[in-house]
Amino acid sequence: MNGLAHKRAMNRLMSGLFTAGAYGSAILLFAFIALVVGQGISGLSSDMLLGIRDMFFNTLYLVVLALIISALWGIPAGGYLAEYATDGKLTNWIRMAVETLSSLPSIVVGLFGYLVFIVMTGSQWNLMAGALSVSILTLPLMVSVTENALKDLPPEYTLGSLGLGASKWQTIWNVLLPACLPRIMTGLILAAGRGFGEAAALMFTAGMSTDIDWSNWDLSSATCPLNPFRPGETLALHVWVMRTEALSPDAGKIAGLTSAILMLVVVLFNVLARYISWRLEKKMEGTADE
Repeated sequence: MNGLAHKRAMNRLMSGLFTAGAYGSAILLFAFIALVVGQGISGLSSDMLLGIRDMFFNTLYLVVLALIISALWGIPAGGYLAEYATDGKLTNWIRMAVETLSSLPSIVVGLFGYLVFIVMTGSQWNLMAGALSVSILTLPLMVSVTENALKDLPPEYTLGSLGLGASKWQTIWNVLLPACLPRIMTGLILAAGRGFGEAAALMFTAGMSTDIDWSNWDLSSATCPLNPFRPGETLALHVWVMRTEALSPDAGKIAGLTSAILMLVVVLFNVLARYISWRLEKKMEGTADE
């Protein structure tokens, strides 16, 4: 009986610890949001919102560019490792390279991006260089998520498709990747979070200035909003500038407001992406309308 009572007590203790950890994480997030957003909107004014409008657009635009590059680069790489690569020195070296990329400091990636995407190309700071640098940081995540998602699928997916006469490529494209889409969406969410909050890598690549003319939609113009080869300061960079270099007496309030908007953008993006992922999963299960 003593042994059974001890096991029950340990079970209750560990269950309590796990529950406390889960609820503690949620409480920490809500407290963080409340503190940052509360302080940020305390000095809110229309002039401040207008002043960070361009940085808000730059942030969204750069994250979209980085996600497209990461998906086009990372998903095929993960598919190769999961479906085509055989165990051997080359495959081990590729996995080691991916793991090494995931541990690189962002400041080092920023310097690499500056040397390769700015200096070697003879260009100025631009959003595309920043997006390419961010995609280097998010590439290991996309590769790992895609590889693990494909490997975790039941073998019946592949066998059933091949049994119906589909080729390996058709099986991957039409069966396996759609089945992995919710997990790949999760990877994109995590990658987007890295892009929203990145500052060190963008300091050397995207630049710390922006000049947008919202009436100019000529993609070759340096002031066109959709020109990816123009400088573009993001919200994260703006916070850093306001806290370190700004001389304005309202610099602290502007930094707080920028932090609050950045926090809300990240939360809303995560909620929307989670909802889309949930709908896709329900659709594949045939229960989307239930």
